[in-house]
Amino acid sequence: MSSEILSVLEYMEKEKGIPRAEMIATIANALKTAAQKGVNSGQELRIDINPRNGQLQAWCLLKVVDSVSNPRTELHVEKAQALKPGAVIGEVLEKAIDPSSLGRIAAQTARQAVMQRLRQFEKDRIFDDFKDQVGNIVTGTVRRRERNDLFIDLGKAEAVMPAKEQVPGEEYQPGERIRCLLLEIQSTPRGPEIVLSRASPRFVRRLFELEVTEVADGTVKIEAFAREPGYRTKIAVTSTDPKVDPVGACVGARGARVKTIVRELGGEKIDIIKFFADPREMVIEALKPAIPREIVLDEKARRILLRVANDDLAIAIGRKGQNARLTSRLVGWRIDIEEFRAVGADPEGDAKRKLVAGLGVAEDLALRLVKAGFVSLELFEGVEAADLEGAGFSPEEAALVIQRVAAQAQ
Repeated sequence: MSSEILSVLEYMEKEKGIPRAEMIATIANALKTAAQKGVNSGQELRIDINPRNGQLQAWCLLKVVDSVSNPRTELHVEKAQALKPGAVIGEVLEKAIDPSSLGRIAAQTARQAVMQRLRQFEKDRIFDDFKDQVGNIVTGTVRRRERNDLFIDLGKAEAVMPAKEQVPGEEYQPGERIRCLLLEIQSTPRGPEIVLSRASPRFVRRLFELEVTEVADGTVKIEAFAREPGYRTKIAVTSTDPKVDPVGACVGARGARVKTIVRELGGEKIDIIKFFADPREMVIEALKPAIPREIVLDEKARRILLRVANDDLAIAIGRKGQNARLTSRLVGWRIDIEEFRAVGADPEGDAKRKLVAGLGVAEDLALRLVKAGFVSLELFEGVEAADLEGAGFSPEEAALVIQRVAAQAQ
């Protein structure tokens, strides 16, 4: 048995990194517990394992008494003195026993304890290895897909990327190398579970920290961030050094830096803008190339109403409202966008309203008069009913209009 124990100790120490002393304590405690419940029930035992050769020794602890009531825990003083000269009543002696007498169940229990300790050690090692990497980018190999979850081999452990943390449209094949954000480590009954993400905004933020040295050293700060995974990301940046252009630093020479990040994200568009504390300036910057014609702020409700020209309306709102949503998240205010209509931009409507107000005629009649060229009351000077009838109006309509014009002139 000593050779088996020695091989276990050496394997655990060299291959798994479990200290020999720790495994010795685990095996000894397991043997002791199992033996006390089995053939050595009721006895107090001490078990020792030599760390060098794996030699196992066992003793039962017996109290010296003058009258034995329980032979499993007590020893008569005469027998005790034969075992140890000078033994006195009340003393506790250790009597060596054959380790093989501990029983087969004790050996099986010890084996189970070793396996259990190994599993626990693996769990603890996984937690220790990855707890400090939460929030960092890790690289792994895609292993398999179960339901909608993706399992990724990180080398020392297997991690999972839930469906909600995957980017829509991205396909992952077994054996493919993949970079992800280590989002968190969750405690489960099966041990720590490593959760990865490619959809988190923090993934893009970490990519910028890795790719842009000015972001990594704090010269350029990402002040605001908004992302719709797989489609578009907007970031607002500032610089602590007036000599450094924050947007230019993130974009890189000829766009080299941002292109690297875009490739990693599978072509996801990235808008980098300068950050402004004033929400009005921030909105103007975030909506470019669309230009707001009018901005109305409701500071109490934290809402912004934007009015843009019809040509810019589609750009400002974006595909399926994407640009408006991202801008709203970036600024931190609710944004409403509507078409800008300048005063006087509807001359026909303005003329119609003036005739309705001035002559008191119905809107449809006023609109027909405008279309006939009568866009103001002054143009009726010298006009007779016959002229209006010649323009397509009925005698009744012509008479009514002439009558109202005359009344207006008095």
